[in-house]
Amino acid sequence: MNILIVEDEIPTRRLLADMIKKIKPAWKLTGTTGSLKETIDFFRSHPQPDLIFMDIQLSDGSSFELFKQVDIKSPVIFTTAYDEYAIQAFKVNSIDYLLKPVNEKKLEEAISKYERFFSMQQQAPPLLTDYQSVAEMVASGRRNYRIRLLVNLPDGFQKLDVKNIAWFVSSNKITTAFTFEGQHHIIDFTLDKLDKELDPMKFFRVNRQYILNIETIHKVENWFNGKLIVKTRPENKEKIVVSREKAKSFKEWINQ
Repeated sequence: MNILIVEDEIPTRRLLADMIKKIKPAWKLTGTTGSLKETIDFFRSHPQPDLIFMDIQLSDGSSFELFKQVDIKSPVIFTTAYDEYAIQAFKVNSIDYLLKPVNEKKLEEAISKYERFFSMQQQAPPLLTDYQSVAEMVASGRRNYRIRLLVNLPDGFQKLDVKNIAWFVSSNKITTAFTFEGQHHIIDFTLDKLDKELDPMKFFRVNRQYILNIETIHKVENWFNGKLIVKTRPENKEKIVVSREKAKSFKEWINQ
């Protein structure tokens, strides 16, 4: 495993390199750079590394400028002190990130995530990340919502587009995505996490168990004590209840 560290703060660079060596002693540090110019020169004279640890703000500008000049195909783990919108972009685009100061436990978790990603890449065509789109989104401060999920299969994995999911349901701490075609897939996300990453114009969490796609809602019926019952297409045989506390905001969501 060949890695590159892009970091303009020398103490942080050394600390990160030492932590990586401790966690993965067999990995090879092929280079360290501290500026856009150094990093561009590195890519012009070296093969692409297996993994890059990259600071966002370098001494001569944002590292996102790098993606305009170099076609980077390596997975990237960003180190950042950026705000919530930027972090959301990294999550949604399956780019991991580390908040400064870098914590060893978080670093180990990020490396484990990369290893799972690397394992998947060996079994299927690569999942490319559009870093340029991420850069533009971060620069504009625009929220980027999840558009797909990775579903594990016995012999690999498959891509599941969020727009094809009618609802998410949680039962016994297991989250399942039901599609408009009647398929169901167990996914490795809690409803709390999905609620933060799904487009609120298209998805609404009606109660503790369900998040519904606007396109699945067929009819809404009044129930006792100000509650609502939602009828869906495809039909859900369970009773989906909107609490009295959420009934008003649910109606406003549908009516926008």
